[in-house]
Parts: sequence; C-alpha cells; structure tokens
Amino acid sequence: QVQLVESGGGSVQAGGSLRLSCAVFGRTFSSYDMAWFRQAPGKEREFVAAINWNGGMTYYADSVKGRFTISRDHTKNTEYLEMNNLKPGDTAVYVCAGRASQAYSMQHYDDPSTYTYWGQGTQVTVPS
Repeated sequence: QVQLVESGGGSVQAGGSLRLSCAVFGRTFSSYDMAWFRQAPGKEREFVAAINWNGGMTYYADSVKGRFTISRDHTKNTEYLEMNNLKPGDTAVYVCAGRASQAYSMQHYDDPSTYTYWGQGTQVTVPS
C-alpha cells in the first residue's frame, strides 16, 4: 500500500514563498512519476507540475512557469514544490500524485486520471 503525505501549506502574503513536501511511503519512490495538482473552491482540479522518475524531465502549467519549481529527493522518498512570487490566484488545496513511470513514460502528465496514488492535500492561501 502506498501513502502520500503532504506538508508545508499555509497562508502567505502575495509575493511570498512556500515549499510544499510530499513524502511517499510503502513502495519504490524512484520508479514513480510524481505531480502536483491543485483545486480551488468551485473549480476543477488543475495540473500544476510534474516530474519524471529520475528528475530529468519536468513540466509546468503556464500559470506557474517561472515561479514554481518541482523536485524530488530519492534519499528521502520525498517530492517538493517550491513556490515563489505567490499570487491570490494560487490559493487552493495542493495535492500530490504518483504513478508507475513505466506505464506512461511521462505521456499525459497533466491528466489526473492517469495517476494512481493521491495525498490528502495541503491548503495554500494567498490573501488578496
């Protein structure tokens, strides 16, 4: 059984920074593609960023490109999302997701239906 546990959310003023973490328990983290999605109240789940199993490929939504950085540390079985220059539009619940890398080879990286494992989410609030 695989468990994903997010941490690092909070409330920060516009222009500020936060670092989200997603710890993976139960299986071989190094064989997973990982991603972050977010969902704001009344809106659909939205792709934020993805990283392949070895960290060699990363992808970002246009809305966060240049401000957010996704990374992973295999020694800690943890995925990260560094968020800078936060804006009120970034307010959402951020959820990490994982899937077996060999199943997709990073195709459809922004499609939530291709991810098998999900965390519970962590709230990020940027007051306007």
